[in-house]
Amino acid sequence: MSTQTNAAVLTAKDFATDQEVRWCPGCGDYSILAQVQKVMPGIGVPKENIVIISGIGCSSRFPYYMNTYGMHSIHGRATAIASGLKAARPELSVWIISGDGDSMSIGGNHTIHLLRRNFDVNMLVFNNQIYGLTKGQYSPTSEEHKITKSTPFGSIDHPFNPLALAMGADASFIARSMDRDPKHLQTILTRAHQHKGSSFVEIYQNCNIFNDGAFEIFTEKGTKQDTGLYLEQGQPLVFGANKNKGIKLDGLNPIVVELNNGISADDLWIHDEKDFYKAQILIRMFDNPNKSEGFYPRPFGVFYQTERACYEDVMAMQIEEIITTKGKGDLNKLLRGKEVWEIV
Repeated sequence: MSTQTNAAVLTAKDFATDQEVRWCPGCGDYSILAQVQKVMPGIGVPKENIVIISGIGCSSRFPYYMNTYGMHSIHGRATAIASGLKAARPELSVWIISGDGDSMSIGGNHTIHLLRRNFDVNMLVFNNQIYGLTKGQYSPTSEEHKITKSTPFGSIDHPFNPLALAMGADASFIARSMDRDPKHLQTILTRAHQHKGSSFVEIYQNCNIFNDGAFEIFTEKGTKQDTGLYLEQGQPLVFGANKNKGIKLDGLNPIVVELNNGISADDLWIHDEKDFYKAQILIRMFDNPNKSEGFYPRPFGVFYQTERACYEDVMAMQIEEIITTKGKGDLNKLLRGKEVWEIV
């Protein structure tokens, strides 16, 4: 007689804790938390093998609200801590929660090196274009001329484009979604988990206290279809409430065109997540310095995905090779080493 029982089917509630969620009412973080909790039961990883690591900021309270292992670390260093954990425990599913200030400012150096090393982790950057936890100072992604408590006459800084930074650091998976599009965000989170390597996901997140409506044009029903471009692998770049607009390439220059005016979907740019060069055009499209080209929609979805070796896998192979050729190490011998001398 078999005594084997089927494992319990998990739901989103199984990933919620008994902690009081302490974000401002209406904060976009609530939606992101809900989508992560909804996605987790479907990724096929036991709760005890999932780890959430955060830095400092409003978003970084995330580990308290996820019924998994987690760590609320220090400012900008969640990526460094996650790297060490993944190197030591490669079987774990590691998720990094960070904000635009945490990841792009004090943690910028750690972010780029995590991505270039290509640890198999998922980095979610909550971008609200403001420092919310410290009460409304401008951040590395705030637009130029932004008036805040720390820039009362307007910011003179040039802002980061987070996806361009990730592209420059050779991230192997780059995507963007938003807090107010739950289904799209769930899809992107699932894709990020499925990718083998560093997944960098920028999430537009509304801070309704200090930067309310920063992304409203992309989230409101009346404007989102005309201002957002949703990327689908192998599909033409079509947008608009009536799907009557598209993106065409003139050499390396994207052009917005009207369909059914001698132009069909067959004439448009076909999205290819593997195209390294076109991904860079897409990522930079909305901040194209050539203003004469007019309005460009903001792309959402997977911009780029490629396959390359993960740091933890190569490290494990190197260790195994060294043990095979040189044998297991001797700590006492290592400490004494070859470079010793006597003081007489």
